[in-house]
Amino acid sequence: MRGWWREIAGLVLPAECAGCGAGRCVLCEECREEVRGRPRRAWPEPVPDGLPPVYAAAWYADAVREVLLAHKERGALVLAEALGGALAGAVLRAGAVGRARDGGDAGAPLMLVPVPSARSAVARRGHDPVRRLAAVAAGVLRRAGERVCVAAVLRQRRAVADQVGLDASERCANVAGAMAAVGGVARRWYGDAPVVLVDDLMTTGASLIEAARAIGEAGGRVVGAAVVAVPPRRGRRL
Repeated sequence: MRGWWREIAGLVLPAECAGCGAGRCVLCEECREEVRGRPRRAWPEPVPDGLPPVYAAAWYADAVREVLLAHKERGALVLAEALGGALAGAVLRAGAVGRARDGGDAGAPLMLVPVPSARSAVARRGHDPVRRLAAVAAGVLRRAGERVCVAAVLRQRRAVADQVGLDASERCANVAGAMAAVGGVARRWYGDAPVVLVDDLMTTGASLIEAARAIGEAGGRVVGAAVVAVPPRRGRRL
């Protein structure tokens, strides 16, 4: 019931701009442009071992931060269109560069694999934000003529602590071995298709590293990762 109500509320209730608070619009054009960003390579600091090449659309600050939080934590589902569009741009860059570097079957569809949220988080929020954004991004890319599928094959196989407040090494230790691919589904989906991991936000890269490990262990071929945003880094621009 909670998830159903959020679906309806996110579609029909009038709202201020989620990014800047401007009246009577879900997302103003200025904030929409900020969310769209310009997909570029992104790195956490320090760069951990095992992290696939990551592409991000925008900085996690100002309007982008507010829009992501509104979608993720407050159930503003109507914002998935703008966020998924931004993610689609990052996926396109990650897939193109990854395919060129990795080789393999150039005609195989690109597989988008969402980084899973804990079941408790999904239940608390009433929706799975990353899986929703992956589906929107895939739709955007398919309409542009790309061969893309969403393969939500990763699951949390043990409980993990809240990552807030943990440093990079603690986050890696917290999620190490926590994810697994659903065996039969994973084998059916993967084949020789290149995999791009998708998430809404990268901070230390720990979750992406664990997701890449789990996909590789199941026989998948991760060529890159795409996220909507990363925290600002001094002296680095997207």
